[in-house]
Amino acid sequence: MMSLASRSAVLLLGAAFFGVLSVLPAGAAAPKPNIVFLLADDLGWSDVSYHGGEIKTPNLDQLAARGAKLEQFYVQPVCSPTRAALLTGRYPMRHGLQVGVVRPWAQYGLPLEEQTLAQGLQQAGYFTAICGKWHLGHFQKSYLPTERGFDHQYGHYNGALDYFTHERDGGFDWHRNGEVCRDEGYTTELIGNEAVRLIENHDFKRPLFLYVAFNAPHTPLQARPEDLELYKHIPNRNRRAYAAMVHCEDLQVGRIVNAIEKRGVTPNTLFIFSSDNGGPLGSGATNGRLRAGKGTLYEGGVRVAAFATWPGHIPAGAVIQEPLHIVDWYPTLLKLAGATVTQQMPLDGKNIWPVLTQGARTPHADILLNTTPNHGAIRSGDWKLVLNGGRPEAAGETSPEPAAPKRKAKRANVGGSETVELFNLAEDPFEQRNLATQYPEKVSALRARLDAYARQAVPPKAAPRPADFVSPKVWGDFK
Repeated sequence: MMSLASRSAVLLLGAAFFGVLSVLPAGAAAPKPNIVFLLADDLGWSDVSYHGGEIKTPNLDQLAARGAKLEQFYVQPVCSPTRAALLTGRYPMRHGLQVGVVRPWAQYGLPLEEQTLAQGLQQAGYFTAICGKWHLGHFQKSYLPTERGFDHQYGHYNGALDYFTHERDGGFDWHRNGEVCRDEGYTTELIGNEAVRLIENHDFKRPLFLYVAFNAPHTPLQARPEDLELYKHIPNRNRRAYAAMVHCEDLQVGRIVNAIEKRGVTPNTLFIFSSDNGGPLGSGATNGRLRAGKGTLYEGGVRVAAFATWPGHIPAGAVIQEPLHIVDWYPTLLKLAGATVTQQMPLDGKNIWPVLTQGARTPHADILLNTTPNHGAIRSGDWKLVLNGGRPEAAGETSPEPAAPKRKAKRANVGGSETVELFNLAEDPFEQRNLATQYPEKVSALRARLDAYARQAVPPKAAPRPADFVSPKVWGDFK
């Protein structure tokens, strides 16, 4: 069997091409870039080797090193809200998707009045494709990706999919362009196959937006035998499977990067990588010294490994410490694409291109990490306020879905009391020292900003599983 180093080296043969590309003169115009957005599912902060983790991720490491590492990049605490934020440039509390995830039986999804990033890029002349996980609603055909701006769709609608059978709760969930697809194989590899196929066959006279939404390394913890063999030295069973799943995902990233190289379009391709939330500590992930993990508003839940690479445009080797949020990609990418379409809803995202290319400061006065009826967190500068941080909302697929509130209300006290935490992340990046009693004026200022967001929030949607619910044979089959 080929060693880990040898297998990874095969996929990195083309990496040197980044280094020989010349940097365009400052302010030089470029054609609309191809955009390859790579989204991992439940990847921990320290589960990439460039953050010092034990899992070898050479392809991600190489791609990150040739661009800008975004070291204070924020997302939502769980899956569906982050995807909603990415595709709309709006905080999920505006969609009612701020708590938990879209369950298989949910009779809702990303609201249809929301204009997606794919729709904006499509109108700007892009061919738009999603490979992998959707997780933003499938109860009606109008909620499917091909009805939301994607010219091409391949993958699954739900989360927590079986990697080998492609089933969720007994229902089959693998599709191509809204039709059931019986491709056999391991989902991470199938997603890589489809992404490579699209790149190989695309006519690059038309710019490409390729959204690769891996379901790895989300549970269930299922790995290919050949990947498990490489991590047999890890004694913990969950950690071993998780590491093997990340390894396979990294291999697919290498294949996608090499496919772009072989087509000769690397000089005009922007690669973006992020996890959708922090690592779930009970399911094999690690977040280094960041506090807590998935489903919480501490740094381990909402600050993730992320980078952006575009040779000749984004300086190689840059490390950006400015606070940014996944909502920022919506206006940034539409501006890069020269899109003339105007978003009908007010945006929360900001154009971060000057931050990536010119060393500018963050355009955010504050970043909302989330607001729910029971919890909230906001960051402004180096200061972060967390309300009821020790009591996470439903963290994901295995957590019970909370009941939806009947009306808008002030944030409720949990258990009769409210915990208020204030951190200075510049001095205390791991959130160990609560400064709330020492800086009451800072608490008041941040609380006022957080409350202002809370007043704008719509009630969170929820979908308790009906007692008589029976999974369909095929999810999202409307025939």
